[in-house]
Amino acid sequence: MKKLLALDLGERRIGVAVSDALGVIATPLEVIHRSSKTADFRRIADLAREHQAGALIIGHPLNADGSAGPQAKSVERYAAALKQALRDEGLELPLLLWDEHGSSQRAQQAMIAAGRGAQDRRAKIDAAAAAIILQDYLDVQRPPLAPPPPSQ
Repeated sequence: MKKLLALDLGERRIGVAVSDALGVIATPLEVIHRSSKTADFRRIADLAREHQAGALIIGHPLNADGSAGPQAKSVERYAAALKQALRDEGLELPLLLWDEHGSSQRAQQAMIAAGRGAQDRRAKIDAAAAAIILQDYLDVQRPPLAPPPPSQ
C-alpha cells in the first residue's frame, strides 16, 4: 500500500498528515500557511511526490446531520481545483472527501493531554487535526481483527 496524505483545510492554514506505508498509523506532517491556491497546490504536489502518496484524503466539514453546508461546499470546490492542479502537474491522485466532524476538537484535547502548551497547540493544531482525519479513515479501512482462539 502506498502512503496517504490528508489535508485539513482552514481559511488561513492547511494541516497535512501522512500515513505509514502499511496504512496503519497517521502522523502530523506540517502546516501550510495559505497564500494563494497556486502556491498551496504546488506545496501539496511537492509533498505528494516527496512521500510517494497514493491518494489524498481531504477533511469534509459536514453538518451533524450529514448534509453539506457552505463550508463543506467550499471544500468540495477546493478539492476539485486541487485535483485539476495535480493533474496539470502530472499527478493522477485519487482524492477522497472524508467527514472530519469533531477532528479539531479531538486534536486539541489530545494535545492538551500530551502536555502541549497553548503556543505549540496553535502552531500545530491543523496538522494534528489532519492526522485525526487520516487515522479515522485508516481505522475504517482496516479489516477487523480475528477473534482470539477459544481457550482450552
